[in-house]
Amino acid sequence: MAPMKTTIEISDALLDEAKRIASRESSTLRELIEEGLRRSIEERRKRKDFRLRRASYRGKGLQRDHP
Repeated sequence: MAPMKTTIEISDALLDEAKRIASRESSTLRELIEEGLRRSIEERRKRKDFRLRRASYRGKGLQRDHP
């Protein structure tokens, strides 16, 4: 698939840090962003869906007091 150009808004501080890291690692900003997105997406795929455990019990449950 051919690369798609897009525009994103990120904080100046985050962009500056990302540029420094990419430069230090002889990489590009694009490669660093793609790596981060891939990791984030993979982490989300691995997460299990939250399920509330069954907490019912035998009985009448909550009862309203009658005057």
